[in-house]
Amino acid sequence: MLIGLSLGLIGGGGSILTVPVLVYLIGLSPVISTAYSLFIVGLTSLVGSYKFYQKGLVSIKTAVVFGLPSLVAVFLTRRYLIPAIPEDLFTVGDLAVTKGVLLMLLFAGLMVFASISMIRKKKTPTKPLDAVDENTAPALLEEQETTAPVGLPEQKFNYAGVLAEGLVVGTLTGLVGAGGGFLIIPALVLFSKLDMKLAVGTSLLIIAVKSLFGFIGDVYNYEIDWVFLGIFSTISISGIFLGTFLSTKIHADKLKTSFGWFVLLMGIYIIIKEIFFA
Repeated sequence: MLIGLSLGLIGGGGSILTVPVLVYLIGLSPVISTAYSLFIVGLTSLVGSYKFYQKGLVSIKTAVVFGLPSLVAVFLTRRYLIPAIPEDLFTVGDLAVTKGVLLMLLFAGLMVFASISMIRKKKTPTKPLDAVDENTAPALLEEQETTAPVGLPEQKFNYAGVLAEGLVVGTLTGLVGAGGGFLIIPALVLFSKLDMKLAVGTSLLIIAVKSLFGFIGDVYNYEIDWVFLGIFSTISISGIFLGTFLSTKIHADKLKTSFGWFVLLMGIYIIIKEIFFA
Protein backbone atom coordinates (compact mmCIF):
# COMPACT_ATOMS: atom_id res chain seq x y z
CA MET A 1 0.00 0.00 0.00
CA LEU A 2 2.85 2.40 0.84
CA ILE A 3 4.50 1.62 -2.50
CA GLY A 4 1.28 2.47 -4.32
CA LEU A 5 0.83 5.62 -2.26
CA SER A 6 4.31 6.84 -3.24
CA LEU A 7 3.55 6.21 -6.90
CA GLY A 8 0.28 8.10 -6.74
CA LEU A 9 1.57 10.98 -4.62
CA ILE A 10 4.93 11.79 -6.21
CA GLY A 11 4.86 9.89 -9.49
CA GLY A 12 7.75 7.58 -8.67
CA GLY A 13 9.53 5.36 -6.23
CA GLY A 14 7.95 2.09 -7.31
CA SER A 15 11.00 -0.07 -7.91
CA ILE A 16 13.03 2.02 -5.46
CA LEU A 17 10.77 0.75 -2.67
CA THR A 18 9.73 -2.62 -4.08
CA VAL A 19 13.07 -4.43 -4.08
CA PRO A 20 14.13 -3.42 -0.52
CA VAL A 21 10.66 -4.30 0.79
CA LEU A 22 10.76 -7.73 -0.84
CA VAL A 23 14.31 -8.42 0.37
CA TYR A 24 14.36 -6.98 3.89
CA LEU A 25 10.71 -7.14 4.99
CA ILE A 26 9.33 -10.13 3.10
CA GLY A 27 12.61 -12.06 3.22
CA LEU A 28 12.91 -13.03 -0.46
CA SER A 29 16.27 -13.43 -2.19
CA PRO A 30 17.62 -10.43 -4.15
CA VAL A 31 17.39 -12.34 -7.44
CA ILE A 32 13.71 -13.30 -7.09
CA SER A 33 12.94 -9.84 -5.65
CA THR A 34 14.24 -8.13 -8.79
CA ALA A 35 12.10 -10.52 -10.83
CA TYR A 36 8.95 -9.78 -8.83
CA SER A 37 9.74 -6.06 -8.98
CA LEU A 38 9.64 -6.20 -12.78
CA PHE A 39 6.09 -7.57 -12.67
CA ILE A 40 4.89 -5.14 -10.00
CA VAL A 41 6.51 -2.08 -11.63
CA GLY A 42 5.31 -3.13 -15.08
CA LEU A 43 1.72 -3.63 -13.97
CA THR A 44 1.55 -0.40 -11.99
CA SER A 45 3.14 1.53 -14.86
CA LEU A 46 0.50 0.17 -17.19
CA VAL A 47 -2.26 1.34 -14.87
CA GLY A 48 -0.60 4.71 -14.38
CA SER A 49 -0.17 5.30 -18.13
CA TYR A 50 -3.87 4.97 -18.93
CA LYS A 51 -4.77 8.55 -18.09
CA PHE A 52 -1.94 9.86 -20.27
CA TYR A 53 -3.02 7.67 -23.18
CA GLN A 54 -6.60 8.94 -22.91
CA LYS A 55 -5.31 12.49 -23.38
CA GLY A 56 -3.14 11.59 -26.37
CA LEU A 57 0.07 12.10 -24.39
CA VAL A 58 1.81 8.93 -25.58
CA SER A 59 4.07 8.78 -28.66
CA ILE A 60 3.67 5.26 -30.03
CA LYS A 61 6.44 5.82 -32.63
CA THR A 62 8.98 6.80 -29.99
CA ALA A 63 7.87 3.99 -27.69
CA VAL A 64 8.54 1.47 -30.47
CA VAL A 65 11.98 2.88 -31.42
CA PHE A 66 13.09 3.14 -27.77
CA GLY A 67 11.20 0.10 -26.56
CA LEU A 68 12.38 -2.56 -29.01
CA PRO A 69 16.10 -2.50 -28.05
CA SER A 70 15.06 -2.09 -24.42
CA LEU A 71 12.82 -5.16 -24.66
CA VAL A 72 15.60 -7.23 -26.17
CA ALA A 73 18.12 -6.08 -23.55
CA VAL A 74 15.91 -6.70 -20.53
CA PHE A 75 14.75 -10.11 -21.76
CA LEU A 76 18.27 -11.33 -22.55
CA THR A 77 19.56 -9.98 -19.23
CA ARG A 78 16.90 -11.80 -17.19
CA ARG A 79 16.87 -14.96 -19.33
CA TYR A 80 20.60 -15.50 -19.75
CA LEU A 81 22.87 -12.97 -17.98
CA ILE A 82 21.42 -13.17 -14.44
CA PRO A 83 21.39 -17.03 -14.39
CA ALA A 84 24.95 -17.03 -15.78
CA ILE A 85 26.34 -14.95 -12.91
CA PRO A 86 27.88 -17.39 -10.38
CA GLU A 87 26.52 -17.39 -6.86
CA ASP A 88 29.97 -16.74 -5.36
CA LEU A 89 31.92 -14.08 -7.25
CA PHE A 90 35.02 -13.02 -5.32
CA THR A 91 36.31 -12.15 -1.85
CA VAL A 92 37.64 -8.79 -0.67
CA GLY A 93 39.19 -9.23 2.76
CA ASP A 94 36.48 -10.69 4.95
CA LEU A 95 33.71 -9.73 2.50
CA ALA A 96 32.45 -12.52 0.25
CA VAL A 97 30.74 -10.90 -2.74
CA THR A 98 27.89 -13.12 -3.92
CA LYS A 99 25.39 -12.61 -6.71
CA GLY A 100 22.84 -11.34 -4.19
CA VAL A 101 25.29 -8.87 -2.65
CA LEU A 102 26.28 -7.58 -6.10
CA LEU A 103 22.66 -7.01 -7.15
CA MET A 104 21.83 -5.19 -3.90
CA LEU A 105 24.93 -2.96 -4.20
CA LEU A 106 24.00 -2.12 -7.80
CA PHE A 107 20.49 -1.33 -6.65
CA ALA A 108 21.75 0.81 -3.77
CA GLY A 109 23.87 2.80 -6.21
CA LEU A 110 20.79 3.34 -8.34
CA MET A 111 18.89 4.52 -5.26
CA VAL A 112 21.56 7.08 -4.41
CA PHE A 113 21.59 8.35 -7.99
CA ALA A 114 17.80 8.60 -8.11
CA SER A 115 17.61 10.29 -4.69
CA ILE A 116 19.91 13.09 -5.82
CA SER A 117 17.56 13.84 -8.72
CA MET A 118 14.62 14.00 -6.29
CA ILE A 119 16.41 16.21 -3.74
CA ARG A 120 17.93 18.64 -6.24
CA LYS A 121 16.14 21.97 -6.24
CA LYS A 122 14.46 23.28 -9.35
CA LYS A 123 16.24 26.10 -11.15
CA THR A 124 13.22 27.13 -13.17
CA PRO A 125 9.49 27.31 -12.47
CA THR A 126 8.93 24.33 -14.77
CA LYS A 127 9.33 20.69 -13.87
CA PRO A 128 12.89 19.39 -14.33
CA LEU A 129 13.50 16.42 -16.60
CA ASP A 130 14.05 14.07 -13.70
CA ALA A 131 11.09 15.20 -11.60
CA VAL A 132 8.95 12.32 -12.79
CA ASP A 133 9.89 8.70 -12.28
CA GLU A 134 8.64 5.48 -13.64
CA ASN A 135 5.02 4.93 -12.88
CA THR A 136 2.43 7.66 -12.46
CA ALA A 137 2.59 11.44 -12.48
CA PRO A 138 -0.86 12.60 -11.40
CA ALA A 139 0.26 15.86 -9.81
CA LEU A 140 2.12 16.94 -12.94
CA LEU A 141 -0.79 15.94 -15.13
CA GLU A 142 -3.33 17.83 -13.03
CA GLU A 143 -1.22 21.00 -13.22
CA GLN A 144 -0.91 20.79 -17.00
CA GLU A 145 -4.13 19.24 -18.20
CA THR A 146 -5.96 22.56 -18.46
CA THR A 147 -3.36 23.93 -20.87
CA ALA A 148 -1.80 20.83 -22.40
CA PRO A 149 -2.96 20.31 -25.98
CA VAL A 150 -3.76 16.78 -27.03
CA GLY A 151 -1.59 15.31 -29.75
CA LEU A 152 1.49 17.51 -29.29
CA PRO A 153 3.69 17.59 -32.40
CA GLU A 154 6.70 15.30 -32.47
CA GLN A 155 10.02 16.51 -33.83
CA LYS A 156 12.65 14.57 -35.72
CA PHE A 157 14.72 12.60 -33.25
CA ASN A 158 18.14 11.00 -32.96
CA TYR A 159 17.54 7.33 -33.76
CA ALA A 160 21.06 6.25 -32.78
CA GLY A 161 20.79 7.99 -29.40
CA VAL A 162 17.36 6.53 -28.69
CA LEU A 163 18.45 3.00 -29.64
CA ALA A 164 21.61 3.20 -27.52
CA GLU A 165 19.75 4.56 -24.51
CA GLY A 166 17.14 1.84 -24.92
CA LEU A 167 19.81 -0.85 -24.73
CA VAL A 168 21.42 0.73 -21.64
CA VAL A 169 18.15 1.21 -19.75
CA GLY A 170 16.95 -2.28 -20.71
CA THR A 171 20.11 -3.86 -19.36
CA LEU A 172 19.88 -1.83 -16.14
CA THR A 173 16.24 -2.82 -15.72
CA GLY A 174 17.14 -6.46 -16.18
CA LEU A 175 19.94 -6.34 -13.63
CA VAL A 176 18.22 -4.56 -10.73
CA GLY A 177 14.51 -4.77 -11.55
CA ALA A 178 14.08 -0.99 -11.73
CA GLY A 179 11.91 0.73 -14.30
CA GLY A 180 14.46 3.48 -14.91
CA GLY A 181 12.01 6.29 -15.57
CA PHE A 182 14.45 8.90 -14.28
CA LEU A 183 16.76 7.81 -17.13
CA ILE A 184 14.13 7.34 -19.82
CA ILE A 185 12.42 10.74 -19.56
CA PRO A 186 15.58 12.85 -20.06
CA ALA A 187 16.58 10.56 -22.95
CA LEU A 188 13.23 11.02 -24.67
CA VAL A 189 13.42 14.79 -24.31
CA LEU A 190 17.05 14.95 -25.45
CA PHE A 191 17.13 12.40 -28.28
CA SER A 192 13.46 12.26 -29.32
CA LYS A 193 12.83 15.99 -28.92
CA LEU A 194 9.53 15.23 -27.23
CA ASP A 195 7.55 17.69 -25.19
CA MET A 196 7.84 16.94 -21.46
CA LYS A 197 4.21 15.82 -21.26
CA LEU A 198 4.66 13.38 -24.15
CA ALA A 199 7.90 12.12 -22.64
CA VAL A 200 6.21 11.29 -19.32
CA GLY A 201 3.34 9.38 -20.91
CA THR A 202 5.61 7.59 -23.39
CA SER A 203 8.00 6.63 -20.59
CA LEU A 204 5.20 4.96 -18.65
CA LEU A 205 4.27 2.82 -21.66
CA ILE A 206 7.90 1.84 -22.30
CA ILE A 207 8.43 0.89 -18.64
CA ALA A 208 5.25 -1.18 -18.52
CA VAL A 209 6.02 -3.18 -21.66
CA LYS A 210 9.73 -3.77 -21.05
CA SER A 211 9.30 -4.67 -17.37
CA LEU A 212 6.54 -7.18 -18.06
CA PHE A 213 8.44 -8.58 -21.04
CA GLY A 214 11.59 -8.90 -18.94
CA PHE A 215 9.59 -10.80 -16.33
CA ILE A 216 8.83 -13.44 -18.98
CA GLY A 217 12.53 -14.32 -18.93
CA ASP A 218 12.24 -15.07 -15.20
CA VAL A 219 9.27 -17.38 -15.70
CA TYR A 220 11.64 -19.75 -17.53
CA ASN A 221 14.21 -19.70 -14.74
CA TYR A 222 12.34 -19.53 -11.42
CA GLU A 223 9.25 -20.91 -9.75
CA ILE A 224 6.90 -17.95 -9.38
CA ASP A 225 4.57 -17.59 -6.40
CA TRP A 226 1.64 -16.19 -8.40
CA VAL A 227 -0.69 -15.96 -5.41
CA PHE A 228 1.73 -13.77 -3.44
CA LEU A 229 2.60 -11.71 -6.51
CA GLY A 230 -1.06 -11.16 -7.36
CA ILE A 231 -2.00 -10.07 -3.83
CA PHE A 232 1.03 -7.77 -3.50
CA SER A 233 0.39 -6.14 -6.89
CA THR A 234 -3.32 -5.67 -6.24
CA ILE A 235 -2.70 -3.90 -2.94
CA SER A 236 0.00 -1.74 -4.54
CA ILE A 237 -2.33 -0.72 -7.38
CA SER A 238 -5.07 0.17 -4.90
CA GLY A 239 -2.55 2.44 -3.19
CA ILE A 240 -1.96 4.22 -6.50
CA PHE A 241 -5.58 5.29 -6.75
CA LEU A 242 -5.56 6.52 -3.16
CA GLY A 243 -2.28 8.36 -3.76
CA THR A 244 -3.66 9.92 -6.96
CA PHE A 245 -6.62 11.28 -5.01
CA LEU A 246 -4.41 12.62 -2.20
CA SER A 247 -2.01 14.21 -4.73
CA THR A 248 -4.61 16.88 -5.45
CA LYS A 249 -4.60 17.82 -1.74
CA ILE A 250 -0.85 17.71 -1.00
CA HIS A 251 2.03 19.62 -2.62
CA ALA A 252 4.01 17.07 -4.64
CA ASP A 253 7.36 18.90 -4.66
CA LYS A 254 7.75 18.85 -0.89
CA LEU A 255 6.83 15.18 -0.83
CA LYS A 256 9.37 14.38 -3.56
CA THR A 257 12.18 16.11 -1.67
CA SER A 258 11.33 14.28 1.57
CA PHE A 259 11.07 10.99 -0.28
CA GLY A 260 14.43 11.70 -1.94
CA TRP A 261 16.13 11.98 1.44
CA PHE A 262 14.43 8.74 2.54
CA VAL A 263 15.67 6.96 -0.60
CA LEU A 264 19.19 8.32 -0.04
CA LEU A 265 19.26 7.04 3.54
CA MET A 266 17.85 3.68 2.40
CA GLY A 267 20.54 3.39 -0.28
CA ILE A 268 23.31 4.15 2.23
CA TYR A 269 21.77 1.64 4.66
CA ILE A 270 21.79 -1.10 2.01
CA ILE A 271 25.42 -0.38 1.10
CA ILE A 272 26.51 -0.53 4.77
CA LYS A 273 24.44 -3.64 5.49
CA GLU A 274 25.63 -5.58 2.44
CA ILE A 275 29.30 -4.68 2.93
CA PHE A 276 29.65 -4.90 6.71
CA PHE A 277 26.77 -7.06 7.93
CA ALA A 278 26.00 -9.44 5.04
